Amino acid sequence: MSDPPSNLNSFCTFRIGNLYWGIKVSRVQEVIRNQSMTSVPLAPNTVAGLMNLRGQIVTAIDLATLLGLAHEDETGSKMNVVVRSSDGPVSLLVDEIGDVVEVGEEFFEQAPETVQGPHRDFIEGAMKLNNRLLLLLDTQRVLSLQAA
Repeated sequence: MSDPPSNLNSFCTFRIGNLYWGIKVSRVQEVIRNQSMTSVPLAPNTVAGLMNLRGQIVTAIDLATLLGLAHEDETGSKMNVVVRSSDGPVSLLVDEIGDVVEVGEEFFEQAPETVQGPHRDFIEGAMKLNNRLLLLLDTQRVLSLQAA
């Protein structure tokens, strides 16, 4: 029996609108269903609110708004991808959670210069999958913007 290739990366995948995104699994704390939110007066429109995660107050960021993408569903049935940050967990609201996928490093490409728009700065690169592209979200950039 041969050993599996060591250059595989695992990504937690999710969808925002019609785009397929991924975050390295090592950056994800957990994935949870829609939670009740408390709005924050005078907060930027990218802050969806605050949620109580087992006694810990967690900021929820609306990724669709941050990335300049259209909201798929206004009914509030978003999913939460809770990521680790130096200041504690932060929830990223997404339309739908996908699977954890393992992709070899040879399928990674930098985002092409032709990709424009507000979401350009948040793309670390892309992984070529069989039937689609997996855009890699730069969570450090997302979190640093929210801290500013």
